[in-house]
Amino acid sequence: MGIARNGSKSDENADKSSRDWCGEAVARLHAERPEDALTAARAAAGLDPAGEWPHRLTGLALERLGRDRDALPPARQAVRLAPGSWAARLGLATVLSHLPGHWDEAAGQAALARRYAPARPEPLVLEGDLALQRGEHARAEAAYRTALALDPGHLQARVNLGLALLRWDPPHAHHDPAWPIGPRETGRARRALEVWSRQARLLVALATTAAATLASAFDLGGPALLGGFAALAALVPLTLRQARRVRIGGWLPAMLARDPWLATAVLSAVVSVAAFAGWLALALLPGTAISSWWPVWAGLAAIAVLSWPAHAALRLLALTWRGHPLQAIAHFTAAAGVRGSGAGARVARRNAGVALWILAGRTWSVLAALSGTAFAAAPRAAPVAAAAGALAAAAPYPLLRAYCRVRRALGGSGPRRRDDPWPAAAVVLLVLAAAGCAAGGALGAAWAWWAGPGALAAVAALLALLSARAWWRGAPGPWRTSLRRCDLPAGTDPSVPLHPRVRRAFAYARTAVLAFGDPHGPRLVGAATSVGPSGDLRVVVEDEAWQAVEADPRVAVFAADPDRGRRWVEVRGIAVAGPGSLRVTPEQVLVGEFPGRHQRHQRDPRRQRGPRGAE
Repeated sequence: MGIARNGSKSDENADKSSRDWCGEAVARLHAERPEDALTAARAAAGLDPAGEWPHRLTGLALERLGRDRDALPPARQAVRLAPGSWAARLGLATVLSHLPGHWDEAAGQAALARRYAPARPEPLVLEGDLALQRGEHARAEAAYRTALALDPGHLQARVNLGLALLRWDPPHAHHDPAWPIGPRETGRARRALEVWSRQARLLVALATTAAATLASAFDLGGPALLGGFAALAALVPLTLRQARRVRIGGWLPAMLARDPWLATAVLSAVVSVAAFAGWLALALLPGTAISSWWPVWAGLAAIAVLSWPAHAALRLLALTWRGHPLQAIAHFTAAAGVRGSGAGARVARRNAGVALWILAGRTWSVLAALSGTAFAAAPRAAPVAAAAGALAAAAPYPLLRAYCRVRRALGGSGPRRRDDPWPAAAVVLLVLAAAGCAAGGALGAAWAWWAGPGALAAVAALLALLSARAWWRGAPGPWRTSLRRCDLPAGTDPSVPLHPRVRRAFAYARTAVLAFGDPHGPRLVGAATSVGPSGDLRVVVEDEAWQAVEADPRVAVFAADPDRGRRWVEVRGIAVAGPGSLRVTPEQVLVGEFPGRHQRHQRDPRRQRGPRGAE
């Protein structure tokens, strides 16, 4: 039985054509089975080496497997076989976008794909993805919105538009994909800078705290001073060790310019070390001199100790207030509610949850500021406290609205999953904090001054615990780095084949006509045609047609069937200049018949009948 089944399966595969295998490859790509898709695409390419579609799908399957270097040759071969195919250009641009130093070429190929298919959203989505890779959020947002205007249900455009609205930074924010070096080299340099800044600030803070404690609490000023200088000397081998890992020093200024938080971390470390050195230098002065320099001495110590937490708090606050989370959640939930969308819907649900936490952090910061204002103004400025309480009461409304939207979207998509209770707990605590602030500001109730800050402290503790748990498990946490870009297979559309009769018509036609557009309107010129091995038309025309095609590559080629005098064929496609002729990649094939004599002499049914025809 097993042998019969295997034999029938092999016979079934043997009967498949190249286009059948391509259809299998497309289905497997969209089912997230790139290895099986690669097998099917290679089988199709073996049956039809001159076909563009098999080579394009081979490149796409290799790209989905992360083998970008291997994907480049078949992607380029697809463009060579069909230079006017927008899908081939799109596939090549997708592969090039992952290779160092090829971003500009990828952008050029994406622009050609958009020029060849202005009514398709896929080239615009890829242009948005390329802009998002470089952190050009306004340009990415415009591209995604244009794509959604063409196709409102495009899942990838919807999800990535939410990322652009959140002002999301890619994992390698310090790296420009247009640089000739790869992200691995710049990532190594970035890690070295991060480690050095972290170690330097931690060492300086601990040394300052220890020296001040020994000198003030135990009257050990001399040993404390020696320990401080030892800590300063220990920074030298730490700096040299990390400096040896930075092998692309010429790119450091550009890296720091692209990643401002990396630049501020390095700057704060340098300032901390300089403040610590100045603090130690002032400690060498006599006691009477130190008393006169006491404010400066204390300020240097504060800089050395508080530089790291101040930088972390400033970064957290800035990232919390960056972007438009409400608009992003609207797009994420719209994409998450699409049934049967697989990986795209999963990414949308994940991003919606992260954006909800970002909005919760923003609400927390507003309530903390209003609670502090109301508490400070309550004894002496009751109207100010009441106004702060009223604003606090309205602060959680955007969060509640977004939470209800996320609950509706996630509850109606896919099978029921175990709900995450922590966002609901954070929302409830923030509502309690708002109620406490409002009651404290308006009524001056003593319990409110404890309930509001207590609820805010509980939210902060909950967020810290969830972050620690996610870090320990290596799972996505409630922070921006857990956001993911939607990346679905694109450009899998089938190529348009030419029937053997259509090929014969263009190969043996006595005359052919090329229709194209120029600034004065549509034009028709005579042409000589032939069919290339990959199924594209080779059209020889005058120079004026070449110039017009460069401005608008959309053309149509007409010919009469030499075997059947009344039959005509029309191929609409994209014309690209080739050696000695225009190469027209078919996008639509039409076949019809010219009107004959019998059609000219047919009686008009609307004409009035004579006496014999009267009923």
